[in-house]
Amino acid sequence: MLRLILAISMIPGVVWAELDYPEAPPGDVVDDYFGTPVPDPYRWLEDVDSEATLEWIEAQNALWEEFIVGVPVRDSIRARLEELWSYERYSMPVRRGGMFFYYRNDGVQEHPVFYCGDSLGGGGRVLLDPNSFEDPDRSLSYASVSDDGRLLAWGSSNSGSDWHTVHLMDVETGEALPDTIAWIKSGVSWATDGSGFYYNAYDRPEEGEEYTEENRNQKILFHRLGTPQQSDSLVLAMPEEPDWIFYGGESDDGRYLVIGVYDTKLVDSNGIFYVDLRSEEREMVRLLDDFEASWSFLGNVGEEFYFATNLEAPRRRIVAIDLANPGRESWREVVPQAEENLKTASLVNGSRSLVLHYSWDAYDTIRILDLEDGSTEEPQLPNRGTVWGFGGRQDDTDTYYTFTSYLHPGEVYSYDYGTGEGQLVWRPDVGADLSGYREEQVFYESFDGTRIPMFLVYPEDVEPDGDNPTLLTGYGGFGVSNVPYFTTARLVWLEMGGVYASPCIRGGGEYGEEWHLAGIRENRPVVFRDFIAAAEYLIDGGWTSTPRLAISGHSNGGTLVGACLNMRPELFGAAAPSMGVMDLMRYHLFTIGWYWKSEYGDPEDPEDVEFLLGYSPYHNINRGAEYPATLISTADHDDRVVPGHSFKYGARLQSAQAGEAPILLSITRRAGHGGAVGRSERLDRIADEYAFFWETLGMEE
Repeated sequence: MLRLILAISMIPGVVWAELDYPEAPPGDVVDDYFGTPVPDPYRWLEDVDSEATLEWIEAQNALWEEFIVGVPVRDSIRARLEELWSYERYSMPVRRGGMFFYYRNDGVQEHPVFYCGDSLGGGGRVLLDPNSFEDPDRSLSYASVSDDGRLLAWGSSNSGSDWHTVHLMDVETGEALPDTIAWIKSGVSWATDGSGFYYNAYDRPEEGEEYTEENRNQKILFHRLGTPQQSDSLVLAMPEEPDWIFYGGESDDGRYLVIGVYDTKLVDSNGIFYVDLRSEEREMVRLLDDFEASWSFLGNVGEEFYFATNLEAPRRRIVAIDLANPGRESWREVVPQAEENLKTASLVNGSRSLVLHYSWDAYDTIRILDLEDGSTEEPQLPNRGTVWGFGGRQDDTDTYYTFTSYLHPGEVYSYDYGTGEGQLVWRPDVGADLSGYREEQVFYESFDGTRIPMFLVYPEDVEPDGDNPTLLTGYGGFGVSNVPYFTTARLVWLEMGGVYASPCIRGGGEYGEEWHLAGIRENRPVVFRDFIAAAEYLIDGGWTSTPRLAISGHSNGGTLVGACLNMRPELFGAAAPSMGVMDLMRYHLFTIGWYWKSEYGDPEDPEDVEFLLGYSPYHNINRGAEYPATLISTADHDDRVVPGHSFKYGARLQSAQAGEAPILLSITRRAGHGGAVGRSERLDRIADEYAFFWETLGMEE
């Protein structure tokens, strides 16, 4: 029985009575890792459909519900989230065949609706409305339009799973076509002539193991319109390399099929294969197959391919390779490595211009290089922040982009390459006064003296008195950059008097390949120590204090939170790891977990086992330690990071807890790695986390 003692100590923080956690009898499973015995007492919780696990889930959710209904501000937080979230949203448009395609949400719809129109001024026609699906757990995963704008391929997913079913539609009539492609975990890439599309596929999973079975031996197939799925032709498969994955599509001129080939044992590197679709032989040519660098295909001008690469350039450069003379001695450097990190690039404007998307200190800059005269233009952005877009096909003479920052809602702009002029297309009305808040970037020193940037967002009247409730979030992995972006959900935290902090820790991509590599495998503890240093900076600077400091993270960020709790449980007042990879000795045995070996390490390699055991959150829980209040979140249909990670971690943490702070689990039913299906469920989860922090950090109502 959960019992709250309504007493606040001299230092803010709620005092809790002893909790009666659901029974989770430890088993006697012990694995042998090259002579090292490793107990796994909660192995039985990996079977998410067993009677014992289902009973445990029900009991954990009952304990969580008993807690959350007793938090007096939870409903008001949820109501305010609803109010702020309810504004009209448009996505950045895509133009195909003279038509514009975009998503729109009127502000109260559960899911955004997919539209098409002949202009951006309104009056668009609904193509797909997932709010009308009969099954409320079914959602629209993606929508992909053929180059001529006549056909639409769209994916549907059930309960947030990564498994999709692809459907076809005639855009003009809105009629469904009979083609259906089931059990895939990718989008589609249209052939330029609209005859069909390419997609990635795994073997169909065994019944009952759809959400846990390993997905290996990926292949590329081509679906020709009007034919059954079983007739789809095999484009590429490499059963001798079961851990390789592929991404393919046709060049804009339709001449080449270009495939990126990724050996998942390697980091920041891939190969490039291609097929000349105009040749009779259609031979698969291995253009780049030494896997010594990463290569991103930007486009081609005749037989010359343009690539962005980190070869001899950790912040990336652009080279051109002539297929007639592909030897390295014949490569042409088009754009050398700059001081900033080159995030993306696009070949556009009739193949005359290269759009170069740079970032430094996590702020974006756009430069447009004229390949004919060598001149460079830098479009004026509204402020310092984040840009998405500036993509398109090689023959596009204009484009669209979105600009955002922590206090700058996402505005959509057009840009004309010929005139160099940009125009505002759409600005959201969020219905909130943002003038009372501030965002800034600070820098702090990590444990080894490395200078780390961190974003802070806070009410303008915040005083450095050490009493501010502060939410510190992080990710730090897979080369993913932490960038400023707007969400009304964060405004609710600010309205609660909270400070929001988000550091650009190593393992991300903020400063290029070297920043990423500094936080992988045996270097992973560097990421955790960067995050801990951010917490210490906030405390030392008077932004907050331990009883007022909460940490949260999702997916790899959940792993980060779990590891930091083990390293420094006394440093934090509350924590919320969500969908984390918590068992780093068995993560590779489920769904696509094996794909992460290059990031975390290989549990089947004796050299990797030592450092994996050193930081795996599940294996480093300290029995007898006093952990802060912790909310562990997962979803029963998460087939990316299977819920067994959070189940096992939560059971072990509850058993080990020597302090009075609650260790609770919230397990969302019929949802996937995103933790929610639809707007309402998403707002519920945010409200739950904020209410948990309000209660456990001793925040005033």
